[in-house]
Amino acid sequence: MDYQPRLDDIQHILTAVLDAPAQLQALPPFAEVDTDLMQQVQEEAGKFVASEIAPLQRIGDETGCRFDAGVVTTPPGFRQAYQAFWQGGWPSLACATEDGGQGLPAVLEAVLYEMLSAANHGWTMAPGLLHGAYECLKHHGSEELKARYLGKIASGEWLATMCLTEPHAGSDLGLVRTKATTQGDGYRINGTKIFISGGEHDLTDNIVHLVLARLPDAPAGPKGLSLFLAPKFLPDGRRNPIVCERIEEKMGLHGSPTCVMRFEDATGWLVGEPNRGLNAMFVMMNAARMHVGLQGIGLLEAAWQKASAYAQERRQMRAPGPRKSNEAADLISEHPAIQRMLDTQRAWIDGGRVLAYRTAVELDIAKHHADATRRESAQRWCSLVTPVLKSAWTHQAFHGGSECLQVFGGHGYVREWGIEQIVRDARVAMIYEGTNEIQAIDLLVRKVLPDGGATLSALLDELAQGMDASQAAQAAVLHRFDAIRELAAQLSKANAQQAELAYWVADDFLRMVALALLGWAWTRIEAAGADGTVATRWTAPARALQHWILPEFEMRQQIIWKQLTQVGAQTMLAA
Repeated sequence: MDYQPRLDDIQHILTAVLDAPAQLQALPPFAEVDTDLMQQVQEEAGKFVASEIAPLQRIGDETGCRFDAGVVTTPPGFRQAYQAFWQGGWPSLACATEDGGQGLPAVLEAVLYEMLSAANHGWTMAPGLLHGAYECLKHHGSEELKARYLGKIASGEWLATMCLTEPHAGSDLGLVRTKATTQGDGYRINGTKIFISGGEHDLTDNIVHLVLARLPDAPAGPKGLSLFLAPKFLPDGRRNPIVCERIEEKMGLHGSPTCVMRFEDATGWLVGEPNRGLNAMFVMMNAARMHVGLQGIGLLEAAWQKASAYAQERRQMRAPGPRKSNEAADLISEHPAIQRMLDTQRAWIDGGRVLAYRTAVELDIAKHHADATRRESAQRWCSLVTPVLKSAWTHQAFHGGSECLQVFGGHGYVREWGIEQIVRDARVAMIYEGTNEIQAIDLLVRKVLPDGGATLSALLDELAQGMDASQAAQAAVLHRFDAIRELAAQLSKANAQQAELAYWVADDFLRMVALALLGWAWTRIEAAGADGTVATRWTAPARALQHWILPEFEMRQQIIWKQLTQVGAQTMLAA
């Protein structure tokens, strides 16, 4: 029951739903990237993932990483698979050709990492930060650093880390205490970082650490942080004094070493400007957040595949309703309760793919489109949709994965079937790269309230273009868009009286936006299947969306309105 990529579904969403090949071919760097080329890349990626990565899922969990006196050994087969991965050119898909990359669209990399996460989340943690590190160094590194490290990172020959968190400083990076002092042509870094994915391992011959630290004269808080590159091995071959103190014992992701790293006068070089390290680091973090959203989609897909396969084999009591053939009547896949669980997760997966793949396409449009207005529109999409993807789909990976486990009954709770591993592995995605609560605050407090919801409203206006209010599903989407606009405006007004309110309701607001976007995505799916050739594949999840998912929108809306009413009453009493 290893994961198998559903290439037909992926291709259908890219071409029939999103028309991605045509959009990308209009951009100068991708003029020769047609549907056939994209499909060929997807097919080869699917073969590699299914044959090389998916079979390592269970051994990665059961054997895990080993720590011995600062040395970390990954599970059997992991190093060999990673060597085949980078030598096959997979990490460099979307990197620029001048850096040794293949110069392909970001959406192909997105599809690849969705597959990898579904097949083996623990293994995929190793290359997961490569593209973010590449973008960070490409845009902020000195020419000397880029000459020395950029090609190795682009190819994946050397892996990279993101060293932010400290024991006392998780989400509040302004509390970082790691110090950097000038010495010669570089810096000496001292401090301890925790929760460093892949801080030490045997997958590659070198590891490039990107480290947030504070210069001696730096101002307090996040504005005083600088970013440094500190490799495991220095250019002259000496080992940099960067020590892995231990690896964490975790709920899941046993195939990925989560390290405590100690920097003891480690040599590093400045990336970007002094005291502006977060500007450089956020390039890396934003790329990582989209990939975490793809992890959510991939993990939910993997859980659904296992549950669906099991439901079509497991026989129990006869299903209710009209008599079916004796052969099928006692399969649990025929029971409404099971169908509801499976179809609901399918609706989240399919709609999530539409949003995630469009985000990847918009990333390239934001970089390469000739029209400044279109570039601005693409950037708006990425800014607003990325936190929604990260939060809502990692939430669904865990909770929906748990629903898929439920399909197995007691068998899901034991290791034999592998579904419980997916649930354990998925849980961390709600936490890292900015907790889901922080994503909600980022969306509402930082991106919606400052302009009274104008930017979000502009995005919704774009999505509403061409929709037919006479069709029930599309009219419902437009109604949700209007409800979000109204709430954004009211929250902006209330924010002047009670700034705390937005933090209370940020989760509910993000959830409303996620559901509204999911409903919009499904109108695109249904429109693409209107000719009937693929309509039957999408009928059951479309029904589940309307019956079991979208009604949550009104519940969240009522929660926020109740809070707004209380603020209004308090304002009247104060007056």
